[in-house]
Amino acid sequence: MQRKSHTLPQRQRTRRKRGWRFIFSGILFFLLIFLLSAAGYSSYHLKVPAAFWEYMIPIPEGEKVNVVIEQGMTASQAARAFEVHGALESGRPSDLAKWMVKFGLDRKIRAGHYSVVPSDPWNIARQLLTLKPALLKAQVLPGLDIFALIDSLESQDKKVNREAVSQALMNKKNYPPQLFVILSALPEDEYTRAAFLMPETYMLVDRTADEIVSRASSAWWNHWGKFITDHKLTSSDVQEASIVASMVEREVLHDSESRTVAGVIHNRMRKNMLLQIDATVVYAWRLKGRKLTRVLNKDLEVDSPYNTYKYKGLPPRPICVPGIEAWGAALDPEFNDYLYYVAGRDGYHHFAKTYREHVNNIKQIRSGK
Repeated sequence: MQRKSHTLPQRQRTRRKRGWRFIFSGILFFLLIFLLSAAGYSSYHLKVPAAFWEYMIPIPEGEKVNVVIEQGMTASQAARAFEVHGALESGRPSDLAKWMVKFGLDRKIRAGHYSVVPSDPWNIARQLLTLKPALLKAQVLPGLDIFALIDSLESQDKKVNREAVSQALMNKKNYPPQLFVILSALPEDEYTRAAFLMPETYMLVDRTADEIVSRASSAWWNHWGKFITDHKLTSSDVQEASIVASMVEREVLHDSESRTVAGVIHNRMRKNMLLQIDATVVYAWRLKGRKLTRVLNKDLEVDSPYNTYKYKGLPPRPICVPGIEAWGAALDPEFNDYLYYVAGRDGYHHFAKTYREHVNNIKQIRSGK
């Protein structure tokens, strides 16, 4: 009798547990159905889904399109760019802008190229959360004359040609306002202005001549602007420095000699001597359509204001794009007594104060000493 009275309550408790489990399972089932329906409805109608569903619903896959976001674009402008490039399949740019604001992309999105799968505003914004913008590389190399500069830029992007570079160099909008105060006193030609491009590798949103000139001229001013203003250099000072820098760039192989060579150029100018810079002769022939790989005595007879073997003083304009070391040498030349130099077999120069010393240096180099 005791055993029977003991087992009856146990069975009742078991039935009660099973009943509660059934009820709880039913509640969970209906809750799951509700959440799935709500997520699908909200996603379809572009309502705000819970963060959980943002991670659970897969990002669209398929063929991507490229969208360019330019520097300084607002969320609304960027959203419009996605529509223009065919990335927005449904919805409005204003919807995409709202999603960008919700995800904080309006504060974080950077200029560049974005490859996205065309979709609705919410899914476009979700893709942007994990994307980094791609940029295009453009190089401005030191030592290039205007012709070689154009060839180099054109080889990097076919949109950059002779006419485009010329127009970009002459466009005031492509220069920092402070720099153009100086350039306004310089000859109005692309040959001079090319000297004010900082040789460097640039990562650009769009590899156009305007973009390259704008970035390179800004980089030049950012580096040299303070020096120019602190030393109160005039427009003519900077113009002269650009020409000297271009000659130093083409004459010097080792940067450690740049300031010394600049000092020689200034010494010869003070004494009213011919500069006799081979690089200017090469450039003079270049303007006539002939490329020189080696300057011979007969080449020194070319009739050109760039021939510093025939005409005293500086050439009319820079002969190439100077590098940072050449610019530094031209703006701050070494004070020395040298009037001559000749390159040795290793590219280093032998400097001399007198013509006799110079002749001896030439003999030693030719004898291999």
